[in-house]
Amino acid sequence: MASAPQEALVNADTAPAPPVVEFTWQRPDGLTLSGREWPAAKVAPKSATPPVPVLCLPGLSRNTRDFNEIAHFLQCCGHRVIALDYRGRGKSDWDPDWRNYALTVEDKDIDAAIAKLNLDRFAVLGTSRGGLHALAMGLRYPASRMAAVILNDIGPHIEMRAIHRIAATLGHHMKNGSHEEIAAKLEHTLGYQFPGFVKADWLRLAHQLASERDGHVVMDYDPALAHQLASLDDSTPTPDLWPLYEKLTDRPVLVLRGEHSDLLSPDTCRRMMESHPNAALKTVPGQGHAPVLWDGETHKTISEFLKSV
Repeated sequence: MASAPQEALVNADTAPAPPVVEFTWQRPDGLTLSGREWPAAKVAPKSATPPVPVLCLPGLSRNTRDFNEIAHFLQCCGHRVIALDYRGRGKSDWDPDWRNYALTVEDKDIDAAIAKLNLDRFAVLGTSRGGLHALAMGLRYPASRMAAVILNDIGPHIEMRAIHRIAATLGHHMKNGSHEEIAAKLEHTLGYQFPGFVKADWLRLAHQLASERDGHVVMDYDPALAHQLASLDDSTPTPDLWPLYEKLTDRPVLVLRGEHSDLLSPDTCRRMMESHPNAALKTVPGQGHAPVLWDGETHKTISEFLKSV
C-alpha cells in the first residue's frame, strides 16, 4: 500500500483545516496528560444537526499521531476531532507506578479530559485498547451523550495469541539509531499482516511510533508498560466482554477489521453483527492489526457512518 499524498485524503466537499491545537489536563496524582485537537473547519451545513465531535483513543502503546490522517479528513468535513495520549504514552507524563497503566485508571483520565473539553455529545473512535475503553464507556455514557462507536480492530472477544505476540515485543528495542531502523524491524515483525506495505509505509509508521530524543530515536511510551502483559500465559482466561458490547446496542457501531488481523476474528465479527441491530462491518483489505486509517476508502466509510449519527 503506497502512501497517498496528504492532499489526496481530502475530497472536494471538504473545507480548509484550522491549525491543530495541543492541550493538557491535570490529574489528582500530579500527572500532566496530553492531547491534540483538530478544530472543525467551517463547512456549509447540510442538516440542522452539526457534525458530531469525534474522540479518538489509541492502542496500548500508541499515541495521538496514529490519528493524524483521519482526524485531518474529518475536521475538513466539519467534525471537531480530539485524540488523547494515555499516561505513559506520547507527550503525557510517565507514571512512577506501572500498576496505574490500567484500564480502570485510564478510564478516569479519559473522563477528566471529556469534562475539560466540554464534550456534551460525541462519537468514539477506538483503536485496539481504545476500543476496549469505548466498550467500557457504554456503561458510563448513555447514547444521548456517546452517540456512536467506531471499533478499530477490536471486539468483545480477543484472540489471546495476538496478545502474546504483542507482549513479546512490548518494552523491547526502545532506543534506535534511526526511524529507518525501526521501519525495518516493523517490516520484519508485521510484514505478514501488512503485505501491501512498501518501504515508505513502514517509515511512515515508524514516525508515528517514535521521535528523536538525545541523539536516539525512541519509542514514545514508557517501557514499564510491558509489566501489564508480563504475567500472561496460555492459561490466562479470555475476558468476556460481550455484556459490555450489549450495552452499545442502543447506538450505532461501526467495526473496522484488518483483513489479516490476528486479534479480531471473522467469527467474532459475525457475532457482533448478528447481536447488534445497528452495527456495520468494514474489512480493510491488505492490513492486519490494527488498520492504520490512512486510506481514502476507510476515511469515506467512517465519514459516511458519522453522517448517520
